[in-house]
Amino acid sequence: MTPLGDVPYLVLAALAGGRRHGYDVVRVVSTLTDGRVALGAGTLYGALDRLSTQGLVADDGEERVGGRLRRYYRLTDDGTALLEAETARREDVTAAVRRRLVAAPGAVGGQA
Repeated sequence: MTPLGDVPYLVLAALAGGRRHGYDVVRVVSTLTDGRVALGAGTLYGALDRLSTQGLVADDGEERVGGRLRRYYRLTDDGTALLEAETARREDVTAAVRRRLVAAPGAVGGQA
């Protein structure tokens, strides 16, 4: 499996909570990252297009709210499976890095 970049990973993570429209995906990504990632429209819709082409995300209808059209997106089963696999991979890498930091000379808990 090719690792996902941060933007597609975060978009999939935002959609894990259910169907969402674009602005809502931006809001959830910002919340997930404590405001460190603010997706622009071009970045978001480019990622959604690529994820859709890969079969990881699907359109889930449109509705008009306050005169504006909202397009909704949802994870596919393949998208959910990839999100789970990528999350596990990231956890494994993080655990390996933590072990390395603890073992590093001068690190707290490591040998000097």
